[in-house]
Amino acid sequence: MNPHEAAKRPGAHLVAEEFGVEDPWALSDNRPLRDPLDLVGRMVAEAARDVDELHGELARAARSAIHLLAPIAQGDHASMRGWYGILRTTGPQIELLVARRGAAYEQLTGSISTFRRLLPEQDAARPSKAATHDLGEEQGPGRDDDWAISGDRQLGALEAVEAGGLRFHQSAVYGYIYVSDGRGQRPNPEVWPETVQRLVADGLLNQDTSEGLYRPGQLLSLTPQGEAALRDARTATPRVSAALSRSNSAAISGAAADPAAAPATSAATKPSRSR
Repeated sequence: MNPHEAAKRPGAHLVAEEFGVEDPWALSDNRPLRDPLDLVGRMVAEAARDVDELHGELARAARSAIHLLAPIAQGDHASMRGWYGILRTTGPQIELLVARRGAAYEQLTGSISTFRRLLPEQDAARPSKAATHDLGEEQGPGRDDDWAISGDRQLGALEAVEAGGLRFHQSAVYGYIYVSDGRGQRPNPEVWPETVQRLVADGLLNQDTSEGLYRPGQLLSLTPQGEAALRDARTATPRVSAALSRSNSAAISGAAADPAAAPATSAATKPSRSR
C-alpha cells in the first residue's frame, strides 16, 4: 500500500507508485558515487521534494483564498470592503503556484522515465530475437522509447489487453498517466503506460478515445496487427527455447564424444597447486 496520500504529497506518492519505495531518496542509496542511477535517483528525489513543497504552498494559498471568499458565499457582502486588492494579488499568486507545480511535476515524470531506462535488464526475461521481430522490429532500432517495450513488457501488455478490461487513464489533478485493469486496480503483472503508448503508436493496440481519459479511462483493445503479433510471439518463444535446448545438448554430447577435448579442458580449468 502506498504510504503517501496523493492529496498531500503527490511527488512522494508517484515515486512510491512507480518504484515501491517509501522514501524517494532510497533510489540513490547504496549506489556507487557518480553511478548514473545514483545521479538520476537524486534527481527523482529532488523533483519529488519540489513537487511536494509547491503542492503544500498551493494548498495553503487555496485555503487562504477560500477563507477570503467565504463571506461572499454566506451573503455578507458588506464585509468585503477593501478586500479587492487582496483578492487581486491572491489570484495571480495561485496561478503562479499552479504553473510552478505543473513544471515541477513534468520534471519529476521525466526523471522517473530516465531512471527506468537506466535500470538493468534481466537477460533471462528478454524475448528471443525472433519474437522481437514478430512483435514489430520494423519500427527501427534506436528509438528513444525502445526501453518501454524491452524485455517482456511488450508481450505482457498485449496479453493483458487480450485478457480484457485494461484502460488507459490520466490523473485529472496531477496529470500523470497510468493503466488499470477491469477492477480499476493496477494490473498484475504490471503494465507500464509508456508501453501502452508505444503499442498504440505502432498500431498494435487501439485506444477508445470516445471515452473519457480521466473517467472512466479509455478502453484498450488489440488491433488485427496486434492479434497477429501476439500469436506469432507465442509460437516463436517455445520454438526458440527448443532450438536453444537442442544446441546445448549437441554441445555437451560433442564434448563427451571427443576424448582429446576432455583432458585439455580439465587441465585448463584446474587450479595450480604450486602456491
